[in-house]
Amino acid sequence: MAASPYATPAEKLWHYTLRIICAAVFFYLIAPILVIMPLSFNSEMFFTYPMPGLSLRWYEDFFFNDRWTIALKNSAIIAVCTTILATFLGTLAALGLSRAKFPARALVMGILISPMVCPVVITGVAIFFLYSLVGLSNSYAGIILAHTVLATPFVVITVTATLMGFDYTLTRAAAGLGADPVRTFFKITLPLILPGVLSGALFAFVTSWDEVVVVLFIASPEQRTLPKQMFSGIREIISPTITAAATVLIIISICLLTTVELLRRRSERLRGIRN
Repeated sequence: MAASPYATPAEKLWHYTLRIICAAVFFYLIAPILVIMPLSFNSEMFFTYPMPGLSLRWYEDFFFNDRWTIALKNSAIIAVCTTILATFLGTLAALGLSRAKFPARALVMGILISPMVCPVVITGVAIFFLYSLVGLSNSYAGIILAHTVLATPFVVITVTATLMGFDYTLTRAAAGLGADPVRTFFKITLPLILPGVLSGALFAFVTSWDEVVVVLFIASPEQRTLPKQMFSGIREIISPTITAAATVLIIISICLLTTVELLRRRSERLRGIRN
């Protein structure tokens, strides 16, 4: 955005200086990514610049080596199951919290979003001791439930923000026309809040897809997710295949976050139409 034509020279100087600072900070944050991604095409087994040549051998190892393909499959299954559970529970919680007469709303909201505030190491230790008592350690069901705990707050916050601009006269009109609550939800409420629900689901997917700390506490050695496989690879043997895996994760995350931004803009347009 250009500076205002009525701005003073000092204001214009600060306007462009601020943008230069923001650009420098942004570049500083993404510089490690910009360094790692080209190394995934290195023809040698060493992380060095300049690269002696280009090769796709590490992507071939990533997509055809059983260690990586099983980890990728596990991460995809766990992330999809977590997304379904977190979206269902988070949407229900957001619908309840959006009611004007909901008792102790602030307390309940604080409890629901506490996994976002609490350090994930503490959460992992707590889940480990809980699973040791109930017998869910070293199981895929335990990992999915643990990731659901971590992902649900993102759905709650996203859907709650969407419901802030929801016009409840539409649901009252549907009820006046004889529609039951379930029909009203699927015909009126859900289509209008769908961008927020999908955004929350994508955040839940990314949360589960990238999570490694809790998995290290509760998963068995055979239950390897992609982040856990990368972590183990760094500790055991450093292979350039890790850079290929990191590049794939980065590309998937960028695509998902771009989708979230598009959904957010669509939601804003829908609010503008309704208002």
